[in-house]
Amino acid sequence: MELGFVGLGKMGMNMVTRLQRDKHRIVVYDRSADLVKQAEGQGCIGSSSLADLVSKLKAPRAVWIMVPSGAPTEETVQAIAALLQPGDTIIDGGNTRFHDDVRRAAALKSKGIHYVDAGTSGGIWGLKIGYCLMVGGEDSIVTRLEPIFKTLAPENGWAHVGACGAGHYVKMVHNGIEYSMMQGYAEGFELMAKSEYNLDLSKIADLWMHGSVVRSWLLELGADALSQDPRLEKLKGYVQDSGEGRWMVLDAIEKDVPVPTLTAALFTRFRSRQQETFAEKMLAALRNAFGGHAVRR
Repeated sequence: MELGFVGLGKMGMNMVTRLQRDKHRIVVYDRSADLVKQAEGQGCIGSSSLADLVSKLKAPRAVWIMVPSGAPTEETVQAIAALLQPGDTIIDGGNTRFHDDVRRAAALKSKGIHYVDAGTSGGIWGLKIGYCLMVGGEDSIVTRLEPIFKTLAPENGWAHVGACGAGHYVKMVHNGIEYSMMQGYAEGFELMAKSEYNLDLSKIADLWMHGSVVRSWLLELGADALSQDPRLEKLKGYVQDSGEGRWMVLDAIEKDVPVPTLTAALFTRFRSRQQETFAEKMLAALRNAFGGHAVRR
């Protein structure tokens, strides 16, 4: 199948490489000419601009956008839409808020352009094991794009989950669960790290991968990290978030659905970015004021 692909970052480059291996005709564009050249080395067809990319595709065209979420994705969608014709399709594979998908799909529909949102999970490992794809969009368009999804995903690793926006909605919930799982592992391993038993954390993580009810790919990755740095002394405990956890909390508030575990995991990430908070100083001051407890100056 033929596909235009915009964005050749870590995931994008691996995705076009996987697609090329399955002999799809992939036309690529990135603001970095070096990355375009690298993709050409994998057998892709390079382009010098978005207009050049569109000109090298046959109707009905399909263009996959894999750029950072927010303004970069919005700007790219609008720029590509201005170059496409009725019957063409834009696929957003990034981490977009599902409300934006619904808005874009409606706006593009008035121009006769189709829109598909593909929540993509797999990170840097996707090239080797495939990407889990959660796809939202019109039935007929998703069916037409099925060869692309089958190549990118492992066996049984993609699904059409609903109308436009559903793919990124499911991916949002997926990432919220991911936050919670990682926080659970983090807290458990910190407790063991401070145990009087001098536990081998790497060995325990590997042990739990064999028959334990808490085994998972995340735990496998954790075991590998601990084997290389048993006390994680080379890392700082600064944890960023990409937005989906925030969106899921907001969605839960709108629906009156309690998500205390996810909310705590998200707030812990916020805390990880602060060296010292005013709130903690206030706690110390109050403790000292009512009970005379010692404070550190």
